[in-house]
Amino acid sequence: MAVNQRITRLSVAQLSPESPPRIALYARVSTSGGHQDPEMQLRELREYAEHRGWEIIETYTDNGVSGSKDSRPALNRLMADAWQRRFDAILAWKLDRFGRSLRHLVDALAELEALGVRLHQSERQLGPDDSIWPADVSNHWCNGRI
Repeated sequence: MAVNQRITRLSVAQLSPESPPRIALYARVSTSGGHQDPEMQLRELREYAEHRGWEIIETYTDNGVSGSKDSRPALNRLMADAWQRRFDAILAWKLDRFGRSLRHLVDALAELEALGVRLHQSERQLGPDDSIWPADVSNHWCNGRI
């Protein structure tokens, strides 16, 4: 299958309309001790999911952890739970909350894609169904939109 056909197929795929998708929320702030508060992200993520009728299964929060690190406690639990198919999709406030390294983002998205788990961000929508795929990341990264 050509790359463009594969990307088109993935970008128009929808979450199941029969039942509300099971969603994991992911928030991250780089500093702790009151300088940044993940609750602002989580409040917006909850509203975003509620507006779409999505069922929130679990909330994962990395507090005081840099997004440049591939290994983060909450992110590690999130990825392990993705392997267990505990949820259908992940919702992050912005893509840079999920990760700051292009390599890590593309690798994680490829892993999630293989598991059938989608990644959404509430702050910016990239495609018609607002999910993110590896091709979206590299395209938007190169154009300075992430």
